[in-house]
Amino acid sequence: MANIVQPRTLSGFMELLPDEQIMFERVKAKLEQTFGSYGFFPLDTPVLEYSEILLAKAGGETEKQIYRFEKGDTDLTMRFDLTVPLAKYVAKNQGVLTFPFKRYQIGKSYRGERAQKGRFREFYQADIDIIGDGSLSIVNDAEIPSIIYNTFNALGVDDFTIRINNRKVLNGLFAKYELKADPAEVLRIIDKFDKIGFDNVKAELTELGVEEGVAAELLGLLTFKGTKAETLDKLKAMLSGDTSPEAKDAILRTGVEELEQVVKYIGDFGVPDKYFAIDLTIARGLDYYTGTVYETTITKHPEIGSVCSGGRYDNLAGFYTTKQLPGVGMSIGLTRLFYILNESKYLNDKLKSPADVLVIPMTEDMGKAVEISAALRRAGIRTQVYLEQKKFKAKIGYADKLGIPFCIFLGEDEIAANKVSLKNMIDGDQVTCDTEEAIRTIKGFIEPLNEEKPVSLG
Repeated sequence: MANIVQPRTLSGFMELLPDEQIMFERVKAKLEQTFGSYGFFPLDTPVLEYSEILLAKAGGETEKQIYRFEKGDTDLTMRFDLTVPLAKYVAKNQGVLTFPFKRYQIGKSYRGERAQKGRFREFYQADIDIIGDGSLSIVNDAEIPSIIYNTFNALGVDDFTIRINNRKVLNGLFAKYELKADPAEVLRIIDKFDKIGFDNVKAELTELGVEEGVAAELLGLLTFKGTKAETLDKLKAMLSGDTSPEAKDAILRTGVEELEQVVKYIGDFGVPDKYFAIDLTIARGLDYYTGTVYETTITKHPEIGSVCSGGRYDNLAGFYTTKQLPGVGMSIGLTRLFYILNESKYLNDKLKSPADVLVIPMTEDMGKAVEISAALRRAGIRTQVYLEQKKFKAKIGYADKLGIPFCIFLGEDEIAANKVSLKNMIDGDQVTCDTEEAIRTIKGFIEPLNEEKPVSLG
């Protein structure tokens, strides 16, 4: 007898049970529906790319975490996000694309980071991006949060905050305070604020060479807790009267103006005020962001970190083309988000069944059962037929375990009368009726159910 290999799954790779997979697909479908409602094209790029393509702008932690290998004499890397492959795709196809190019993509990415609660090595991302030809209106930066809001609203999640900042504001403040340290390193440290807190960020900035008093003053400004208007006023008060492009605070002024416009237009897009806020500590560690940046957190689970982030990038495609292709976008960590919802019991249990009705033949000849199942599917009803020769208790137990709301029994009496016996598995009611009436009854039940959102925070 051959040795039995113990079945197991790699650490950091999510593998769902059937009812969980159904819920994952429902969540994914809601995202696709919302993205499509904004006129975004669907896109799918390869999981494997030439290493020189994916790593053109990589470095630091990203390059340490990649899955990279050689096949023959070809150097390959598995994609670690969906943004870099998009930049390649747009640069490669710029001659045939229509700009602004709006795309969404939902697919797996891979990073060999330490697996931990809510973090995976193989994970789904759900991205949207808007790419411009030469220029891209700042109003696009405000449309992205409106999509974030409507996406979470469609899911049934209403306990979140979209935190917004602008990298030009941060870079302008660094210039204002005359920091000598590398701006990229300062941004990297500030981006850890949620994880390590005020004192530890200040200590790391001091170690980097920022004077302690300057670090404290800068962090005091970045952590200011006020309304959006108060925060903007505080930033405006730091601006000089010199509005020329050569002014020392020109970058800061541009950043403040962009941030103010984005905040205004987010409201115009219909996002309620309570769902978004200015947070000057949001930096986004990836260095391809050049303007607006976003992070979205679930209020009840701040320990998980951002489940949706993104921003403006003006130069990402520069590694693949000389043409200016600025963009703005966001990415939902779909695997992480689903993990949170599943672990917290927030998924709508009423939507987990794989079928709306189970047809149970009570005779040896199953032809009529198969025929009726085809009619039910043509009517848009998800239908299973129980084809196994088992006892009635096993058949009805099958429907009960899977949460199938209806069963149709077909015995000799029903077939002779051209009827079916329809049982509601939820309330136990059972009636004998014709197939068309059974279809109306089932559809009357499932149509409102299909309008329910996949998440129920209770």
